[in-house]
Amino acid sequence: MSSYVTRKTPGDTAWFTASRFGMFIHWGLYAMPARHEWVKTRERIPEEKYDKYFKYFDPDLYDAKEWAKRAKAAGMKYAVMTTKHHEGFCMFDSAYTDYKCTNTPAGRDLIREYVDAFRAEGLHVGFYYSLIDWHHPSFPIDQLHPRRDDKDAYEQSKDRDMKVYAQYMRDQVRELLTNYGKIDVLWFDFSYGDPEKGSTYDNGWMKGKSKDAWESEKLIALARELQPGIIIDNRAGIDQDLWTPEQYQPLDWIRHKETGELVTWEACQTFSGSWGYYRDESTWKSPEMLIRMLINTVSLGGNLLMNVGPTSRGYMDKRAVDALGVYENWMKYNSRSIYNCTMAEPEFAAPADTRLTQSVDGKRLYVHLYAYPYAHLQLKGLAGKVDYAQFLHDGSELKFTEGGVNHFSEGAAKGDDLLVIELPPVKPDVVVPVIELFLK
Repeated sequence: MSSYVTRKTPGDTAWFTASRFGMFIHWGLYAMPARHEWVKTRERIPEEKYDKYFKYFDPDLYDAKEWAKRAKAAGMKYAVMTTKHHEGFCMFDSAYTDYKCTNTPAGRDLIREYVDAFRAEGLHVGFYYSLIDWHHPSFPIDQLHPRRDDKDAYEQSKDRDMKVYAQYMRDQVRELLTNYGKIDVLWFDFSYGDPEKGSTYDNGWMKGKSKDAWESEKLIALARELQPGIIIDNRAGIDQDLWTPEQYQPLDWIRHKETGELVTWEACQTFSGSWGYYRDESTWKSPEMLIRMLINTVSLGGNLLMNVGPTSRGYMDKRAVDALGVYENWMKYNSRSIYNCTMAEPEFAAPADTRLTQSVDGKRLYVHLYAYPYAHLQLKGLAGKVDYAQFLHDGSELKFTEGGVNHFSEGAAKGDDLLVIELPPVKPDVVVPVIELFLK
């Protein structure tokens, strides 16, 4: 069994850490301008102009069942979809606002369709909910707000009451956790700055917002009351179940910054440089990078939440479909090195240009080959510990020797603890080949 013990969490993370791979879905009105999900604040777009998107939002090609099938085929075990992003537009039929999908040409509850479709495919279902809201009349203007540069920004903002907005959030979270059955993940986003301590988000009367502004204790208590086993991230400013490094690759298992404990963590990443659909964005990741990001994350005890940004008409464009296809083609044959796996025990050292994962029961070790070795793969410390070796993608045997490289050349590597796997000269037609070692 794995010797790694993580910080105790309030929610049920057992299924989560076994799953390892999920789909993030960023979808909203920002898919219409198609130039980043923060377009409203990046371009300081006023409400009357942004309302054009609300007026014409018509995802006539939205098929949640197709999305769910693509996620499942890619090897994803759960999904988290935006119910409301920073723009404030609700993708569900909320009783507390008119700024929702049912009042657009869409004319229906888009979250309802997502929940039903993904649940039908056997996937766990999660909701993203933005703490930020650039549309709500009670949300004070700050350094991230689209109206921050207006000459009358202070006059616009001075009477806005965060307590009113905090109640609005609780009302909507109650709807989300009451009206859609069992929800597995609640992904809040995000706290910024601490008005009491000062921060880069502060500028005069414009202050950042942290847990006290959101009334996070009440918000989280409500969620726990309604769905006791739910997984909640820590972006509301209070440690909960999940740490969420974004758009970078950690180099070690994430630890609690105060106690040093290992934590349950999930890297959230994008296929390109944007979360929402961005028509002209061109930094799409290569197949090798996509697969390596998943392996790297699991090799450090984490999950990967990979994002898709559907078009405003409701389908995933060819670039996203192709990227999902990379995962589908690899996970079909190699998912055993991902599901129910974690960081390898410290006694196992990864050779150069490889990453290790190990089944949580300790019985199998997986060697992911980032660079294909010539003739032999040398593994220190594994002599006498391996019963059988094979390529994972096709289950073909790989012969091995112990104590050194079985070769006539002078200077061939030797060592009592050395396990040497013999490799075919031609790299298998797999983006990242995986060697599966059955341990004694």
